[in-house]
Amino acid sequence: MHRAYQSVLPTHNKLLQQRWDTTYYKEHRRKVYDAKPMVDTKPPPTYMHLHLKLKKLQLEEERLAIIERDNRTLLEKMSYIMRTRGRIDNRNNYEYKSLNREKRQRELLRVIKENQSILQRINMRQPEYSAKKWEDDWVANQRFMDSISAYPQNWWLEKEKPRQGRSARLERRHHDEGRQSAKSKEFKDDQQQGTPPPATTEDKGKVKPKKESEKKKKVAKRGQKEDSPQQKDASRSPTPQQKVATRSPTPQQKEATRSPTPQQKEATRSPTPQKVESSEQRNEAENSENAEIPVQQNESEA
Repeated sequence: MHRAYQSVLPTHNKLLQQRWDTTYYKEHRRKVYDAKPMVDTKPPPTYMHLHLKLKKLQLEEERLAIIERDNRTLLEKMSYIMRTRGRIDNRNNYEYKSLNREKRQRELLRVIKENQSILQRINMRQPEYSAKKWEDDWVANQRFMDSISAYPQNWWLEKEKPRQGRSARLERRHHDEGRQSAKSKEFKDDQQQGTPPPATTEDKGKVKPKKESEKKKKVAKRGQKEDSPQQKDASRSPTPQQKVATRSPTPQQKEATRSPTPQQKEATRSPTPQKVESSEQRNEAENSENAEIPVQQNESEA
């Protein structure tokens, strides 16, 4: 009894109700299986003429056939050339023949004649304006401008005039003194006797002492250069007595300058032995001083 079909709804025949229910269920499953979706999720259809392009393949085969044919013809020509001497006709004796050459030449001659006539008319034409008159007007205007201007024309191109005054005189004086000092140094170098010995490795480190005589001469020159303002004034503006003395020398001075005494002549000709000895002694003293100074420096270094 428990294995019998149990219908959902009450029925008087369970066998018939079971058949009906199974029929309805099968119909429902068939409808569900055959139902179409509302959204199309299937892949797009494929077309063979898009994937397999027969026309393209045909054109490619034709192109390869043409290339093969050309290669074959070239190979035949090359083989013929190799077998024979390779006769090649590369000459071209064709002459260019123009049908309108004469017309173009006539046109060119006409244009040349017209240009020549235009040039002749331009050259024969007289000018309307006078260049000489313009130049004269410009010169007159320049004169007027010079008469009313404060500075001359091209004043910045004029050379600077030399300065005059006390500063210019001082500059010239300093320049002359520098030239004189340079000449005196050259003269002293020429007066020195002999050339100095070559410097050794020991003498390179030593300091060459200066002679006292040269120092004294430099000090004397500086004293002569740096005169007092009173001495400068005296040298610039001499007194009237000095002017008279320079202008009119006495007769005694004239006789002294004209005729020197015999004693003076003998003194100028033959120097006294005392003077000679003094000069020799002076040279010996200077040499002894120069020899002592390097010894002292060597002791200080030690």
